[in-house]
Order: sequence, then structure tokens, then C-alpha cells
Amino acid sequence: MILSVDELQFLYRNRKILHEIAFSIDEGEVVAILGPNGVGKTTLLKCLNRILNPRGGTVHIDGENLSDLGTMEIARLIGYVPQRVETGRLTAFDAVLLGRRPHIKWDIAEKDLKIVDSVFKLLSMENLRLSYIDEMSGGELQKVAIARSLVQEPKVLLLDEPTSSLDLRNQVEILAVIRQIVLQHKIAAVMTMHDLNQAFRYADRFILLKGGKVHAYGGAEVITPQVIEEVYGLPVVIGEISGMRCVVPGSPVWDCKISYAASK
Repeated sequence: MILSVDELQFLYRNRKILHEIAFSIDEGEVVAILGPNGVGKTTLLKCLNRILNPRGGTVHIDGENLSDLGTMEIARLIGYVPQRVETGRLTAFDAVLLGRRPHIKWDIAEKDLKIVDSVFKLLSMENLRLSYIDEMSGGELQKVAIARSLVQEPKVLLLDEPTSSLDLRNQVEILAVIRQIVLQHKIAAVMTMHDLNQAFRYADRFILLKGGKVHAYGGAEVITPQVIEEVYGLPVVIGEISGMRCVVPGSPVWDCKISYAASK
């Protein structure tokens, strides 16, 4: 077990956002956090790496209680990719190199430069090395953020909607690379996602949140039409195309009717 979460709670202005969240993840696993907007997906990620301080519960990585660790110690264990990435007048290479900061003692070493180079190649980003990040598209900037988290060599990757700014080809490429890295390096990844079909394809386990609580947690067997309707309020059909399961939305429960007035 690489990540263990027990009875995690978070309050915002005395309003409970997360209620007794508990789950565990083994190395080599990709976990998707699913649920409607505003349910607490991003808040949960930020509690996992202590960007937000939980009001109760514990988070352990490799047996280490994160509440006992400092910022740099946590950064050596966890790589975090937020939804929105801050820009500045830095080249992509320098921005990614900043991810090595938790491992640098006195000065940048040859090892640090080689790790950065290898991640640029892994993500097919060589052409962006000397580009300034404040001139990049949203998709390019997202790839830089993912690269920066990878050079940290973390035990756990936390990614908040990692494909939200990417086109279809780059979505598939990035998710496939994340899965490859998780398996090869025996780490774990936790991603918030909105696309249930992408989650089906690339995740091993699923956490479905409803009302700030874990409504369902497990493998593909927990993703049923009933559970999806309970969480999203929308009926769906789950089928199979080319050997892959997929979710097809049905009619909304409110059964919208649009009438068109014929022009005369």
C-alpha cells in the first residue's frame, strides 16, 4: 500500500466539505476521482498533499504521516498538477527544472539536467524546451506542468483534470504516458476527471463522490448505470465498443422539452 487515507475531513467556514473520506491505493495503480462540479474533488486532492489542512483524519504515503513532514519532504513524495498553472517569463526547460528543487542540496547537478531531458523526450516536448511559458497555449502549458511534477520523482502523482486543456490526441498521449510511468516506476496516480470514458480506459480504481462523501469506491464493477445516476442525476447506458467499456448518457431526469415556433 503506497497511499492510505483514513477519516479525512475538511471544513470551509464551518461548513463540512469532505466527510470521513477513506481509501487506499497500491503502487502501480491509477485512481480516478469522479463526481459532479462542486462535490469536493479538487479539495480532496489539495488535502492529500497538505495544500489545504484537513480538520481531521490522516494521510500516509509509504508509511509516512504527512502531518509530521515539512513542505520539502512532502514535495519529494508527492507531485501535484493543478487545474490552472501560473505563468511567468521562464523557458519551459527552466520551469520544469524547478520541479527538481526538493532534491537539490547545493547546486544543480548533471543528474538533475538528465532527468529533465528524459521527461521532455518522454512527453514529446523537445520543441518546447526554449519556449517561454507565458507565450504558450493552454495545452502546452499543461504538458509543462505535468513534466515538472514528473521530474520530482514522486511516490504519488496528484493531477487535477490533467487533460482539461488538451485536444483529443494529446489527451490520449498524456494519459497513456501517466499510466506507463505509474507501472514502470511502481508509483501511484490520483486524478480528478470529468470524462467517464477516459476514466474507464486509463484508471484501475474509481472514487465517486457525492455530497462530500465517498459514494462508491472500487474497480470497474462499481461503475454501474445505477451508481452513475445516483451521483450525477442522469440515466446512462454502459456498453462496449472494440472491447472497451463506454458510458452513453440518456435523457436528463428533468426531461427538457424545447419547442420551436414556426416563422411565418
